[in-house]
Amino acid sequence: MQERHPDIAMLRHKLSHFSETVPEDEYDALAAVFGPPVFVERGESFVVQNSRPTRCSLLLSGFAGRSVLLRGGDEQTTAIHVAGDFVDLHALLLNSLDHRIVALTPCQIATANRRSLEQLIAAYPKLSRALWFLTVVDAAVHRRWLTVLGRRSALGRCAHLVCEMHARLDDVGLVDNGRFRLPLSQARIGDMLALSAVHINRVIQDLRSSGLLTWERGTVTILDFDGLAAVGEFEPSYLQISPRPRVDAGHGRRSVLTAIA
Repeated sequence: MQERHPDIAMLRHKLSHFSETVPEDEYDALAAVFGPPVFVERGESFVVQNSRPTRCSLLLSGFAGRSVLLRGGDEQTTAIHVAGDFVDLHALLLNSLDHRIVALTPCQIATANRRSLEQLIAAYPKLSRALWFLTVVDAAVHRRWLTVLGRRSALGRCAHLVCEMHARLDDVGLVDNGRFRLPLSQARIGDMLALSAVHINRVIQDLRSSGLLTWERGTVTILDFDGLAAVGEFEPSYLQISPRPRVDAGHGRRSVLTAIA
């Protein structure tokens, strides 16, 4: 039976933001190094902290978190990954990983052998630079999160997170008129933003009462993107996503992604 390769359309779209055009045959070669999709249950680590990486993982659906486990059992989430993210591409250059990748929701992933990826990168320079572009953007997101956690209020942190998730999910076609799924517990959101679950609950209530969004049963609807972006001081250039017009739910105004372009 012929092995089924995964659909890498979302990854291809992310790579399309790179300034150079990657030829079709290089995309075909990239798809060919992945094994068939596999499912990961919520709470399961599919990249293990302190492990020696032999494979790299592409997130096909769901949400995953990069986190660091401390000796006492405490955990800090340092990044969130969405469909189309190559969650541990940097592992190609590391002898061991100082973090884990855990499924925050049920996920579907595909993995590629490290040696196969190394051979692919050596054979296809344009694809190599495009994949490097992804790791550079990943680093930019880390820097922004560090700044947000250190210099934003609780309300600003939450507003920024929602705006970033909107931008990243919309980029891969997972936003419908300002509405998208973010099925994470308030405790998990609090862990990401260094806030307690009780504090996160109050912050979300404040954003709701301000008419900026609704957040019910894991679905977020942004009612006023410009207003929410102002609260979070969200400026999306660090994501390196080509802006395009959209209409906010409820108000009919252009989103900040278009307005600042």
